[in-house]
Parts: sequence; structure tokens; C-alpha cells
Amino acid sequence: MRYTIFTLLLLVLPLSLKAQKVPVSHTFTVKGVQFKMNYVQGGTFLMGALPNDTLADADEVRRQVRVYGYYIGETEVTQELWEAVMPKNRSKQKGAQMPVEYVTYEMCQEFIARLNKMSGQHFRLPTEAEWEYAAKGGRKSKGYLYAGSNDPDEVAYTTSKDFDDHHKPVGQLKPNELGLYDMSGNVWEFCADWYQKTPDSKPSRYFHVIRGGCYDADTRYCRVTNRFMYDERRR
Repeated sequence: MRYTIFTLLLLVLPLSLKAQKVPVSHTFTVKGVQFKMNYVQGGTFLMGALPNDTLADADEVRRQVRVYGYYIGETEVTQELWEAVMPKNRSKQKGAQMPVEYVTYEMCQEFIARLNKMSGQHFRLPTEAEWEYAAKGGRKSKGYLYAGSNDPDEVAYTTSKDFDDHHKPVGQLKPNELGLYDMSGNVWEFCADWYQKTPDSKPSRYFHVIRGGCYDADTRYCRVTNRFMYDERRR
């Protein structure tokens, strides 16, 4: 894999534990820009390597994890939404429906703080467990290696599908079981967690977890259980 990191964020909106009936999706509008969040019903799942995955790495440790219900972005954050919130768009490949890229973890946190102030909501980055649970399809999971299919070309822009060496507009390929797009391929996605090689390891001081792979990554890096690191000292 070429060592190019394109990082962005996928928004999460947590639910109150008292919530009973919730809509399957919710659309928000900020300065005329709409973005959709899909509901993920909570549950217990087996996090880590899938039984049929021959490419699993040592840090894809299998264990039972419990997550509570939340909303997650139907797509990666677009440049259109980023520009409605932030004063500058650093993305190299410009386009309103392109995912925002070339952003640091700190920039993502600034974006979320501004978005929360503008919307009155409590958006945040997903935890690594929330990200993987959603990518695997939550309670609707069919056990796919990639987010929505065992065929990466159906759901992910990777080195096997990319023909012009840059990421693509969001939501163009097949969604996963929860109606979420591009959780495999296109652009790497930040999680809130510091990287830990195993659940019992000490968290890193410098590396945040990123998931999902990207357009210039081999398909193995776009599996729903693959884990990667982003050095917060990079600019």
C-alpha cells in the first residue's frame, strides 16, 4: 500500500438510554446543507476478525462488545458540509459531494465543536467499536468481509477499482445492510479511540485509530475489521 493517509470523519449522534421508538433516519440542515444520519440499533457483537477472514492481522482480536443505539452518518462528511461549518477546506480534490480529506484529528474536533454549536446537537466521532458494528451491518449483519459485500468492487473504491487516482463522490456504490456508504474504501475514517494493539494493551500516546481503507489502498486494508493508525503529529 502506498503510504498516503487521507483522513476524514464520520459523524455519530448518541441516543438517550431512555429512547424508546426512534426514526430509522434523521436529516439535519446546516446553512442550507443537508446531511442524513441512519439509526443503528444497539446490541452485543463479536468485534474483530471474521471466521472466514484469511487476511486478518494480529491486532484484530476477537471479543464480545456491547454498544448502545446511536445515529451515524449515511455517508462520509462531504466538502459541502465542511465548508458550511469551517472557514477553510484543505481537500486537494475539490467537489461539493466529495468527502473532505487532508484533515487532522484536531481539525475534525474543531469541526464537530462548531457543528454542535450551530445545530444544538451533540455530534462526535464514533468509537472504534461503534464504527465496526455499523460497518458490519449491526443487527442486520450478513457477515461480509467488506461493508456490504464480500466483493470489494461492489462497495469500495480501492486500488482494484480506482482508475484516476483520487477519491470519489460519496454514496455512489452499494450501501451496507444499514444503508451506509463507503465504509470500505474511498477515504480513511477517524475513530475517537487511541490505538491499542490488543484490548489489554496500553493506549498509544500519539496514534489515533483510523478505519475503512481508502482508494489507493489494497483491498485487504478495506475489510470491516482492518485497523490502522494515524500519527497526530503529522500535518
